[in-house]
Amino acid sequence: MKKFLASLALGFGLLLGGTAAMAQASISAAPTADVKVTAPAAAPAAAEAAAPAAVPNKGDTAFMTISTVLVIMMTIPGLALFYGGLVRSKNMLSVLMQVFVVSSLVYVLWVIYGYTVAFSGGSPFFGGFDKLFLKGITPDSIAATFSKGVVIPEFTFAAFQATFAAITCALIVGAFAERVRFSAVLLFCAFWFTFSYLPVAHMVWYWDGPDAITDAATLETVTAAAGWLWAKGALDFAGGTVVHINAAVAGLVGAYVIGKRTGYGKESMAPHSLTLTMVGASLLWVGWFGFNAGSNLEANGVAALAFVNTLVATAAATLAWIAGEALAKGKASMLGAASGAVAGLVAITPACGFVGPMGAIVIGAAGGFLCLWGVNGLKRLLGADDSLDVFGVHGVGGIVGALLTGVFAAPSLGGTGIFDYVANAASADYSIGGQVLIQLEAVITTIVWSGVVSFIGFKLVDMVVGLRVTEEEEREGLDISSHGETAYHR
Repeated sequence: MKKFLASLALGFGLLLGGTAAMAQASISAAPTADVKVTAPAAAPAAAEAAAPAAVPNKGDTAFMTISTVLVIMMTIPGLALFYGGLVRSKNMLSVLMQVFVVSSLVYVLWVIYGYTVAFSGGSPFFGGFDKLFLKGITPDSIAATFSKGVVIPEFTFAAFQATFAAITCALIVGAFAERVRFSAVLLFCAFWFTFSYLPVAHMVWYWDGPDAITDAATLETVTAAAGWLWAKGALDFAGGTVVHINAAVAGLVGAYVIGKRTGYGKESMAPHSLTLTMVGASLLWVGWFGFNAGSNLEANGVAALAFVNTLVATAAATLAWIAGEALAKGKASMLGAASGAVAGLVAITPACGFVGPMGAIVIGAAGGFLCLWGVNGLKRLLGADDSLDVFGVHGVGGIVGALLTGVFAAPSLGGTGIFDYVANAASADYSIGGQVLIQLEAVITTIVWSGVVSFIGFKLVDMVVGLRVTEEEEREGLDISSHGETAYHR
């Protein structure tokens, strides 16, 4: 216990010192057409002295509050039960504990420095420190949305984005479940949150908000101050790159660095409760409506579009996955249906506010088929023991969704196109090939950034506290060896 507390103290020291090395970051959700990121940017102060101050609409505020609660439910209990059912019974509580405590850790770090690093202006890669400890934010503070003159309370925005950061870090633990020290999980997630999640979120999502854009000159100013990938025009409505690819790469790197589970490939490691996995997947699907529709930051038609797309893409992916299973194995499984649903949710996430319902169905079906390959053929090619197929589902699904966003966001294919905040209308120009190349650049940037940060993080954690439990502790099960309790009493 003393060693664990000492490692935590050292981890916090590393973090709070390390954040000083970061410059600035800002994350958001996604606008009504093209621009994907919102920073809680207050409207430019001096410009319109005569104009009345924007006031949050109670309906938008209520909508965002409910969306935030839904994302919390996705993580605890949704993701926790989904992962918990997939491991062996002797490791059930360890997975629940990791998801629960990692989320708690990230919420605290978010208030201390995460929000300001993610959501204040600065460089194209990092944010600043003006709002450390949420300094200066009051109940009257406002955050921009994707519509001019429409705002929400900044506390609401900050809380919503905190849930994204938490579930992203929690996703990673599925890749190396059943063999990692609890202290190592916490220390790595704190490091990775600081040096991978925050800067990637800033690069993809940060901008000064639509009210800062009035003409070509102000658009140029906003673009120059925005995140690096946002400025390039990358589209990510709710986190295909920021959340899913980012976390999946970290998980895959961890699976390589930590090594395979004892007995992997020789002993049965079948899920101990598909019932709980189905319950967890269902909670994820329900909560994902807050994740995707809430990323619009206001209750309007684009939020409704994101809601419908989340519904049909997930259904299409479920059908595609079990159809692939039936063709390959002769039977469709409950595990396949649950995995297909998650694959569809992942694939539609970057596209949900930019594509039409038919585009969403195609994206969902493609995500279902390709993620089925990801957890079978690709997993064998990679040779890593990704315990709960984090890369096969979230990595493959995130990449598929990010790239196909560039295709189906085209107005000619039923998408919304790119919104022009100077003309205050959808742009007449849209190049599918050009947008797909931009999407590919965002995918590659995320893979490289997360991969490098993750490798460094795992190595540092291994040096400080050690990554793996002993073989004896692993065979006994992490519930008893790490936490002194069991999920089930016989």
